[in-house]
Amino acid sequence: MLKTVKIRQIIIIILSSLICLVLLYKLISPNKNLQLLELNNNNNNNNNNNKYENKDGSNNLFGLRLNDQMELSQKLDDIAEKLLKQQEKRLSQLEEDKINLERQLNEMKKPSSDLSLREKLAFLYPYDQNKKFPAYIWQTWKYGLNDNKFGKEYKQGEEQWAIQNPGFVHELFNDDTSRAIIRYLYRNIPEIVKVYDSLPHVILRSDFFRFLILFAKGGIYADVDTLPLQPIPNWIPENVDPSELGMIIGIESDPIDKNWRKFYSRRLQFANWVIQSKPGHPILREIIASITDISLEKIKKNENQIRSENDKEFILDVMNWTGDGIFTDVILRYFNDYVLSGIFSKVTWKDFTKMDVPKLVSDVLVLPVNSFGVEDKESKESKELNEIKQVPKNAIDVSDQSHPLAFVKHYKHRVFKQS
Repeated sequence: MLKTVKIRQIIIIILSSLICLVLLYKLISPNKNLQLLELNNNNNNNNNNNKYENKDGSNNLFGLRLNDQMELSQKLDDIAEKLLKQQEKRLSQLEEDKINLERQLNEMKKPSSDLSLREKLAFLYPYDQNKKFPAYIWQTWKYGLNDNKFGKEYKQGEEQWAIQNPGFVHELFNDDTSRAIIRYLYRNIPEIVKVYDSLPHVILRSDFFRFLILFAKGGIYADVDTLPLQPIPNWIPENVDPSELGMIIGIESDPIDKNWRKFYSRRLQFANWVIQSKPGHPILREIIASITDISLEKIKKNENQIRSENDKEFILDVMNWTGDGIFTDVILRYFNDYVLSGIFSKVTWKDFTKMDVPKLVSDVLVLPVNSFGVEDKESKESKELNEIKQVPKNAIDVSDQSHPLAFVKHYKHRVFKQS
């Protein structure tokens, strides 16, 4: 493959040189015509012999030469045009070969078995903060778009993610396609595929899927029960350079109720139903590794199971295994790892409580509570949520869809119940 590419590059260089010579000839040839014309005029003035003159006084010999010049020039034009087309075709083929070669190299890219899980992840999908956020939107749902059970509100949300963000690649996965893409992306880390397949509940797999797809591909993950209120580019404040960012998250809960432990696993939790990230982000790498370690340990101890959905502790188990609880822990660990985050001072949940504006911490943009969690004003879920969360007074009202920092509407907990 590489030899073929080099040969084609040499051919293109030769063709480029020929084209340059043709163009150079064309630039010079008009001057030759002028010189011939001047010479012909001088001969006409000094020679009264009409042997070579026609009726209108032009020189037949010169006319023939001029016609030859024009004919040759036209042929050269045709050759040059043909060569240019051939060159464009070869360049296009070379670009296609390059893409195929890169794809083959990536497929051959296999981490050493001596590496740790985190090293394998970093090897396969390295992090580059300077890259742009990929224009992907990822969603999952057990029903297809044409299924009557898909849900009217969910269908509206799915459509709005695409309508409000033209130019983004929007993919909706079901259970089977989710499993297929994860097996493909992580085929060289079999322990991750093993854990994904072994998770005992669809909610756990859904949580794990969002971290896995974002780590490998980047972009935005959004639960199917979300509705965008503003285009994705609006999430980043004007005074923040996107190249400074690696991830955008929102605060799920910041309750002031003393009984918060009944509903949440952490005093303040970061939401995982909407996340924007660049591929390979260290937070995603760590949470993938943490979930894998926990799951493998459960399998080893024959404890790879979860409570019944009817159990009040079920949701807390999910939060601590694959959900917002462990996600929050990993984020705070990242902030407190100077090597990764570059932050000297200690960072705790208290640095994010009662936030009313976005906050940039290291390369993570944290949005206030309810930026990704606006609800219907009169809905039952909204009223229940307000009673549970009792968010700070300065926070975005859970029903204020017109607030400039209200980016996503969330039909909270419905997908959880339906799944």
